[in-house]
Amino acid sequence: MPELPEVETSRRGIDPHVCNRTINQVIIREPRLRWPVDPQISRILPSSKITSTDRRGKYLLIYTTQGCLIVHLGMSGSVRIVSASEPVRKHDHIDIVMDNHTALRYHDPRRFGAMLWTTEPVLEHDRLRHLGPEPLDDNFNIPYLYRCSRGKKVPVKTFIMDSRIVVGVGNIYANEALYMAGISPKREAGKISRQRYERLIAAIKDVIANAINVGGTTLRDFVGSDGKPGYFKQSLQVYGRAGQPCQKCQTPLTEIRIAQRSTVYCRHCQR
Repeated sequence: MPELPEVETSRRGIDPHVCNRTINQVIIREPRLRWPVDPQISRILPSSKITSTDRRGKYLLIYTTQGCLIVHLGMSGSVRIVSASEPVRKHDHIDIVMDNHTALRYHDPRRFGAMLWTTEPVLEHDRLRHLGPEPLDDNFNIPYLYRCSRGKKVPVKTFIMDSRIVVGVGNIYANEALYMAGISPKREAGKISRQRYERLIAAIKDVIANAINVGGTTLRDFVGSDGKPGYFKQSLQVYGRAGQPCQKCQTPLTEIRIAQRSTVYCRHCQR
């Protein structure tokens, strides 16, 4: 599933190809995504200009002179830049054709993604206004996270994966950050000290920043390819390594399930 670093890599990949381009046509081949695609965008967007791109959590934001497209890649979606005349593949659901005869092509085999349209303030949209801070922003800090955790009985892994607390800490990154901070994923969020949250915040910021940097090495692939950025696999210390030795103490890593998600940790190093 594309997580925050992969969505940010996608944004960086398409940005130089779409900004300041005029939209000539919007082709909707399949509107039945997670939420129906508004057919009005085929009428509204032609002749408008793409002014900028941004990201909020796992939502890709494409600003135009008429409003904003809010794109979610779901579980299997991707965006890429192609020639407008390139043959359409199965599951290529939407093309935004630009004035230089290229297209931003949205591909989604499972159709769990979305392309929403708004002319209202974007951050007030129903899908965005309840989101917590970005993990790399200054307002994701120790006083904030410690205050939010007080009284919380849920496992800390569930707590940091809650997008109302902080966006973009998906399953892979939660596993890795908790390992780096030496915190058991099973520990109740409300029973973790301020000092340990200081280590956890630093770990979350490190793992997200490093994952974005790894993804950034694939930017050249966004033109004429599948549009899927590189993932963080080569840097994983615990996720996907159940039964293998801990890189710190050599204890075999343990796999459990927390909130139906695979959770791998070291019983010796994480307390």
